[in-house]
Amino acid sequence: MAEDINANQEPFNYSEAISCEDSEKWMFAIQKEMESLHKNKTWNLVKLPKGRKTVFCKWVFKKKEGTLGVEEPRYKARLVAKGYSQIPRVDFTYVFSPVVKHSSIRALLAAKDKGEIRKVKVQLNEEFEMKDLGPAKKILGMESAKPVSTPLAAHFRLSSALSPQSDDEIEYMSHVPYSSTVGSLMYAMVCSRPDLSYAVSAFGRTEDRVIGYVDADFAGDLDRRRSLTGYVFTIRDCAISWKATLQTIVALSTTEAEYMAITEACKEAIWLKGLFSELNEDLQISTVFCGSQSAIFLTKDQMFYERTKHIDVRYHFVRDIIARGDIVVSKISTHENPANMMTKSLPITKFEHCLDLVGVHC
Repeated sequence: MAEDINANQEPFNYSEAISCEDSEKWMFAIQKEMESLHKNKTWNLVKLPKGRKTVFCKWVFKKKEGTLGVEEPRYKARLVAKGYSQIPRVDFTYVFSPVVKHSSIRALLAAKDKGEIRKVKVQLNEEFEMKDLGPAKKILGMESAKPVSTPLAAHFRLSSALSPQSDDEIEYMSHVPYSSTVGSLMYAMVCSRPDLSYAVSAFGRTEDRVIGYVDADFAGDLDRRRSLTGYVFTIRDCAISWKATLQTIVALSTTEAEYMAITEACKEAIWLKGLFSELNEDLQISTVFCGSQSAIFLTKDQMFYERTKHIDVRYHFVRDIIARGDIVVSKISTHENPANMMTKSLPITKFEHCLDLVGVHC
């Protein structure tokens, strides 16, 4: 039984769409989507090959607000495949999605001959269904904005020290759409506003920091006596990456197990930094926290060679990473290290505390 929704809400599924106040408008949107799919020959009906499974579909509904007195709200329906139900390297080997390069659009818009632009629009309209909405009336949800001569005053110097510190400040900022605003400005910057680059970069850098936590359970594997590595990375106290795995070689002490765990966590931190760089975001991974002071000392002191020469060479690269200042490894109390739940069984109270530290609520 679909739950009743009002005209200001978007349906979550097909049942809600056909039973809500705006059911006629949603049904019209569904019909337009189906007509478009058939017209563009999106699929061919075939018999399901033996040993293969069907990828099911679902409807996604979106109501786009119009401009008061100019444009009515638009009801959009999209039929999408549940691609997440497929298993990599079992149902598919790779995915590819062709997307437009913003440089292509900017090069076209930079043309001095408006006749050439109109010609391109005609050519595109012959291949694809297009609507010319005329001059933009609303940009990034804004209908009007106060103009300024420069996007960021010269005296502005932002740092993580300006982030909310007290509980009251954190509570206040939780209701401020900071991330959404930076994301909208970033879209404008990437598409057509290079003058916003520094300002968006500055605000984006101070927005979030990735913090890592790492722990090891010495000789946790009773059969092969291998230790267990566990780490978790968070943004604004929300877990984004985590792993628990047996180490590939046998550690001879708790310090060695923690040292190898730190190396694995730093490798993940470097990968995250590269990922966010591809997304045009300057990721700040300031600290990876570990509960072992002796392991932290081992990552900085080259005099321990005799004690660690049997460890695989690939684990020692962490010393170069830390020496360059790419990542700082710091001590944290065992009671405040959420990675503990990745390496050992915990009492329910401590386990729930670890979940709270990474924003997981069961």
